[in-house]
Amino acid sequence: MIRDAVAADLPAVVDIYNASIPGRMATADLAPVSVADRQAWFAEFDPGRRPLWIYGSADDAQVLGWLSLRSFYGRPAYAETVEVGVYTHPAAQRRGVGRQLLDHAIELGPGLGISTLLAFTFAHNVPSVGLFKSAGFQTWGELPQVARLDGVARDLLILGRPL
Repeated sequence: MIRDAVAADLPAVVDIYNASIPGRMATADLAPVSVADRQAWFAEFDPGRRPLWIYGSADDAQVLGWLSLRSFYGRPAYAETVEVGVYTHPAAQRRGVGRQLLDHAIELGPGLGISTLLAFTFAHNVPSVGLFKSAGFQTWGELPQVARLDGVARDLLILGRPL
């Protein structure tokens, strides 16, 4: 049920991402993005190094979630550190999809040359913080009031886990 993303998945990936925007908990984007907006982003993923994984329904007819591993900070000394992004279809939330994707990343990360996973999560996003902490992530930093969502200043947590 977990596989590498292909170009045909991009509309579903964008739909899941856009569904997270109104809740103001999972992303700092304030307005929906388009598939065209995400073309260059999608092209940066490499299944052998920095994958975008899809969690599909049993018949693979529906994308229920996705996980991205992106390079952190872009400098050579950080090559073994990645930023994790996990998004789940609203109908599949709290059903273990995010956890299975995260466990997949933890298991396969070393084979991709990854030694450290980082997650940047709003402190008020209790479900995501709980997901990462239950997978062995710890709070490595806090950036107080760095985001403003609908007039409310929000803190960003830096969660990390060595592999």
